[in-house]
This record gives sequence, structure tokens and C-alpha cells, in this order.
Amino acid sequence: MSTATTASIDPAELPARSPLVSWLAVISVMLGIFSIVTTEILPIGLLTSIGSSFTISDGMAGLMMTMPGFLAAVSAPLVTVATGRIDRRLMLGAFVLLLALANFLAAAASSYWLVLVSRVMVGITIGGFWSIGAGLAGRLVPPESVGRATAVIFSSVPLGSVLGVPMGTFIGDVAGWRTAFLVMGVLTLAVFVLLILVVPSLPAEEPTRLRVLTGMLKSVNTRFALVITFLVVLAHFGAYTYVTPFLEQVTHVGAGLITVFLLIYGAAGIAGNFLGGSLVGRYPRATFAAAAAMIGGATLLLPVLGGSRLGAVSLLILWGVAYGAVPVCSQTWFAKACPDSPEASSVLFTASFQATISMGALAGGVVVDQSSPSVVMALAGTAAVFTVVAIGVHQARKVTWPEPAHQP
Repeated sequence: MSTATTASIDPAELPARSPLVSWLAVISVMLGIFSIVTTEILPIGLLTSIGSSFTISDGMAGLMMTMPGFLAAVSAPLVTVATGRIDRRLMLGAFVLLLALANFLAAAASSYWLVLVSRVMVGITIGGFWSIGAGLAGRLVPPESVGRATAVIFSSVPLGSVLGVPMGTFIGDVAGWRTAFLVMGVLTLAVFVLLILVVPSLPAEEPTRLRVLTGMLKSVNTRFALVITFLVVLAHFGAYTYVTPFLEQVTHVGAGLITVFLLIYGAAGIAGNFLGGSLVGRYPRATFAAAAAMIGGATLLLPVLGGSRLGAVSLLILWGVAYGAVPVCSQTWFAKACPDSPEASSVLFTASFQATISMGALAGGVVVDQSSPSVVMALAGTAAVFTVVAIGVHQARKVTWPEPAHQP
């Protein structure tokens, strides 16, 4: 994972701080992304209960997943460019506070449109915090620790699944979905306090400019990264957003067991995150292709084998391992495409990833309202297969990645 997001940093540029405080700063960034990831996908486990509260369909409730992604895709480049000269610590703190307000608004919402307003706030937070925070490891710890620090920061993605969504679902079952958002709001405020206490002042370095972002699009590797990310994330979120209705309607399990299934899925995702992170630097194509193929296999087989609990949980484990590797695979591919512009790479990664989350959730919502969750799974599997094909084309064309202009 060390190749993904960091630039070469002169040790003299780092502030004189104890190793403990430096690693607490890394953990605070990780917890910030964990809070964001958890808040973003929290509605997945609460979809049917929120829909019932406002008497809306599962597809309409899926807008809670669609809106943050679109807003994040827009805000990632705009916010990063507009705030390029502002201290990054201040920006991180502002985004975390905005996330806390979004959670409190959702918890108190008297109508569904207020819930959607809170999701707009979540989207702005995602775009800004991710684009800045994903590439900060090199400014928080010495160069020899950047790889481990990056791994810790990116572990927040599967942790959001393994702890956040199942716990949110559990809290929603016990005390109602509003309480789940309230708890997330309190947790986010705690993360804000930690971040302000331990993250040092991070004056803006060379600001990311729009011409750098548009210039990256001229790279064939960047274009492949966009296509591959689009296909695999479309496959995953088109299906995973509606995994709760699938488990209810096809596997016929209750809310308590769904929480267990999602917990197992998330645990598999943590394993996949570190497995993918250990392999993608050496085998970027093979690792990404294997992850996409496993997602395709799991989603295509769920309508066939998902009627049984054993079949469903086995395929969720396969799916979890596969998707756990996807974010680091995608981020690494973008970083390899433009190794000398780590923040710009993070912006494109964030924007493309989040836009496709929205498209997947929206497309899945249309399909699930017109047909069934099983059809959603089958279509998602097809998109995952096309991902493998696209990676195969990259291999067949013998496309190589550029070398960094300045080696660490």
C-alpha cells in the first residue's frame, strides 16, 4: 500500500514530534475516514426501516446512497482546488464537524427530504476529507513509516463495514434507526477533538490545480483506471446497497441474523484489504482482476445459492474478501498513473469512486423497484466480468506505468 498516496518527503520538513503523537495523528485521520465510510454506507443496513418510517420504496430509500456519492464526486476537485492554500489540519477539522452535523440532522429529521439534505452534507465531507486525508501519511510520519501509516489509514474502509454497518444495524434494531445516526454524530465529535489535539499544523504545499487534474486524463493509464473503477464499483454498490432486501426476501433471514451476516462480510473485507494491499504493488493487474472476478462470481451465484443460509454467508465471505481489496487496488492504479502528483491522484480516485457509488445505488434502485434483488445481483455480476475484460485489455496492450521523476 505504500505506493498509493504519498510523495517523497524530506525528513527535515516533518515537525519534531514524538512517535506516539505522530501515530495518534495517523489514527485520527483513519478514524475520520472510518466515520465518513460508516456514515456513508450506514443506510444499507437500515434501508428498510428508514423506508418504512417515511412510507417510501426500497429504491427511493436508496437515494440516501446515491446523493453523497454525486456530491463527493463534484466536491472532491472543487473543494481541493478552492482550499489549496488553507492549512490542511483546519480543513480536516471543518469537514469532520460538518459530518457530525449531518448525522445529528438525520437523527432529528421529521421528513425524508431532511434526511436527503443531511446526505448532501455527507457528500461534501467525503469529497473534501478523502481528497486531503488519503495522501497525508507522508506528512505525519517519517519516510520509513509511510507504508505502514498508509495501510492504517486505508484500513478504515473495511473497518467501516466490519464494525460500522453491523453495529449501526444492531443499534437500529434495538433503539431505532435515528439512534444509530445519533451515536455516529457523537463518535464523529470525539474524532474531531482527537484530530485537533494530535494533528500538527499542515500548511498547504503546492496547491492542486485544475490543469493538473485535466492533464492526468491524457494518460492512458488514468483512463483505464477510470473505466475499471467505474465497472467494479458499479457492480459492487449496485448490488451491495440492496443486500439487506435480498437477504430478507431470498434467504429469508431476520434482522438479527442479517447483522451477523454483515459482520462476517466486513471481517472478510478487512482480510481482503490487507491481502490486496500486500499484493497490488507487485501485481497490480492480477490483484485487481482477481478481486473483480470474485465479486462477479459471488453476485452471479447469489441468486442460485443464496436461498440457503450457508450458501449466502459463503458467498458474502468471498464478496467481502474481494471488495476489501478494491479501494487500495483502484487508488494504487491512479497513483501509478501519475506518481508525481499524489493529491491530484487522490482527487481523481475519490471523484470517480464516489460518482460510481451513486450510479450503482441509483441503477440498483431502479432495477430492484422494477424486478427483484436477484436481478440486481445478476446484473452486478455482469459488470464485474466486464471489469476483468478491461484489465485484460490493459495487459494485452502491454501498457506500462511511468516512473516517478524523483525517487524517495
